[in-house]
Order: sequence, then structure tokens, then C-alpha cells
Amino acid sequence: MAQTTETVPLAPAGQPRTPRVHRAWFVAVVTFVTIIGAAAFASLPGLLIEPLHQEFDWSRGTIGFAVSVNLALYGLTAPFAAALMDRFGIRKVVAVALTIISAGSLLTVWMTAAWQLVLYWGVLVGLGSGSMALAFAATVTNRWFVARRGLVTGILTAAGASGQLIFLPLLSWLVEQHGWRPAAVTVSLAALAVVPFVWLLLRDHPADVRLAPYGGEYAEKPAPVTGAARRAVTVLLKAARTGPFWLLAGSFAICGASTNGLVKTHFVPAAHDHGMPVTAAAGLLAVIGVFDVVGTIASGWFTDRFSPRRLLAVYYALRGVSILFLPMLLAPSVHPPMLFFIVFYGLDWVATVPPTIALCREHYGEDSAIVFGWVLASHQVGAAAIAFAGGVARDVFGTYDVVWYASGALCAAAALMALVIRGRRPSALVTP
Repeated sequence: MAQTTETVPLAPAGQPRTPRVHRAWFVAVVTFVTIIGAAAFASLPGLLIEPLHQEFDWSRGTIGFAVSVNLALYGLTAPFAAALMDRFGIRKVVAVALTIISAGSLLTVWMTAAWQLVLYWGVLVGLGSGSMALAFAATVTNRWFVARRGLVTGILTAAGASGQLIFLPLLSWLVEQHGWRPAAVTVSLAALAVVPFVWLLLRDHPADVRLAPYGGEYAEKPAPVTGAARRAVTVLLKAARTGPFWLLAGSFAICGASTNGLVKTHFVPAAHDHGMPVTAAAGLLAVIGVFDVVGTIASGWFTDRFSPRRLLAVYYALRGVSILFLPMLLAPSVHPPMLFFIVFYGLDWVATVPPTIALCREHYGEDSAIVFGWVLASHQVGAAAIAFAGGVARDVFGTYDVVWYASGALCAAAALMALVIRGRRPSALVTP
């Protein structure tokens, strides 16, 4: 059986010998670990709703509003973060973002009023997390990879689910046994611990280590791009004149509403309403994280081989059907139909990301990372709306059922939107 070896293109002169493993894969590993560390904070909001309600007598709507501010800023910061990475480099932006996340989470330990929850968890953690959101993964993938982009996008997207898998059981145990404050401190330390890895091991561009991107040709490192904020807005204005942008943004808003806004925020309290222990409900979310990793990596593999828009339509349709069944499955104990939902829904959780990034790349070329940042902003605005609406619905109706059914219907609309997107040759909207 013949063996084949992959060659790694180098700069034309004065270069070290070809490495056995391309440096791009080490950069991908550091990025993966970084996103895992930052994902710790995303695991906590659903666990805090009941403890904060009991300790401070804040309504679930008030707590949901703080979470919605976090989710909205997470999204609205992302496109500017992508542009800032072009201007100042990936390492600096991500290191500062992790520090802000750590500070915001730690400050919640001393809060006494609802506005402080909005400021610390909503504003600070939202800004920090948005600065190293999925636009971070998209930027790393675009710079370091030409081949295997779909696969790498899937792996980096799955990092968030891996963080959820690692931290949810621990955080739920801390909340149950020691209260919510030790859990907040754990999140703060987890984010801060990743900063040295980013600073020492991450590199902004393949040319920094005299290599070509994986599967591509060597190119000199481009000069820093000035006017980052202006460029982000300019890209948005130009993208907004195209139909695919609105279809991608609309469908991804529904994606956020049906995942981060609904399940990640309200699944644990909804299950607890039906008598399920918090640790058991959190454990189910962690299992979602296991299958999310599998589903997202598989989605990246599929995206390299099949039509991204058709994949999106299938993902949204299957997600909508699964959510419609959830209200009938909630019970005091974990039973086989609930486990089937967890596995099925987990495989679909963020499988939408690789084909969405691929469609952004197809339609918007070199500006795709910034365009995806704005599409991600719509994802988080959708998540923010449902995070708030879910809390209000629970206060008003005493149940989450109406939100589950509405989310299932929205997923059907997202599937239709994905099918309407037409293919196009890659082109850049703005010349850097």
C-alpha cells in the first residue's frame, strides 16, 4: 500500500526544514484550549437563575435580562473583534478579552443589586466573550488553513461544547453544595488561567513562523489594518445590500434563540420545575456537550463535501422537531426518551456553524470573518431575546411550554430560509 506525505510550503529562502506536523495544527490546539477555558462562563447562567431568585428575590425576568445583555453584547462585539484582530493581532485581543471575562465573573461575588448583575455578568463578561467568540475561530481558520477548513471550523466550534462538558458537572456540584459564589470564582480562574497559553503559544499569522498556511502557498504577513471599527461597519453596510446576508443572519438568529437563549439558559430551571434535581439536569446538558462535539466535527466534514445550504436546512428542521417533543419529556427522573432527545439534540446543537461560515466565505471572500461576526451578532440577539422572553414567560405562565413550541416553529422557518440562499463565486466586499 503506497504511502503519501504532505509537503508544507515554506518561504523561498532561509527557512528551516519542513516540519513533520504543520504549525497550523498547534495553533488550532491552542485555540481549542482557549475557547474551552472561556466556555466555563457560558455554562453558569442556567445554574444561577434559581439561586439568585432565592437569595435576592429577583424575578426570573430580571435575571434573564442580565443574561440577555450578556448574549447580545457577545454577538454585537464579535464583528469589531474580528476587525481588531486584523489591527492589533489575535494574541492581544484574546488575552485582553479573557482578562475582562475573569474580572466580570469575579466581581459578581460582591454584588447586592440587580443592576450590578447586569453590569458585571451582562456588560463585562458579554464584551469579553464577544471579543473571542466564533469570529476568533473563523479568523484562525482563515489565516492558518486553506485545506481542511470545514473540519477545523467544526473542531474549534466544538471547543465550546467541550468546555460545557468539563465545567457543567463541576459548577452544578459547587452551586448545590457550596452556593453560587464559588462557582463564579471558578469561572473567573478558568478564564484567567488560559491567558499565558494564548500569549506564549498562539501566533497571529503563518508568516510569523516563516510558514505557508496549511494546504496553501506562502505569503508575507499583511500590514496591520487601520480603522478597524470603520471597516466593520463598512462591511456590514455593504453586506446588508445582499440577500444572502439577511437569510444567514435571520436563520442564525433562530439558531441562537433555540440553543444559547433557550436550552442553555432555561433547560435546567425548566427540568427543575418538573422535579428533576439541578445536578441531574446539568448532567444532561453536559451530555449534550459530548454529542455536540461529535456532531459539530462531523458537520465540518460534511461541509467540505456537501452543499452548506442544504445541510443547514436539514439541521434546522431536525432541531425544530426535537424541541417540539421536549415539553412532553420533562419529568422528575431521567428516562430513555429524554436520553434520546439529549443525544439527538446534542448532535445538532452547533452543527449549523461550519456550513454558515462556509456560506459567508463563499459569498464574501476576504471579508467573511467580519461578515460572520455580524451574522453571529444576529445569533446572539436571537439568543438574548429568548433568554429574556423565557424568564418572563415562566413568571407569567408558570411554565416554559409556550417558549418551547414557539422555538420549534421558528426552526422550521430557518430551514426554509437556508434553502433560499443561492450559490455565488467568492468575492471581497471591502479591500483591506
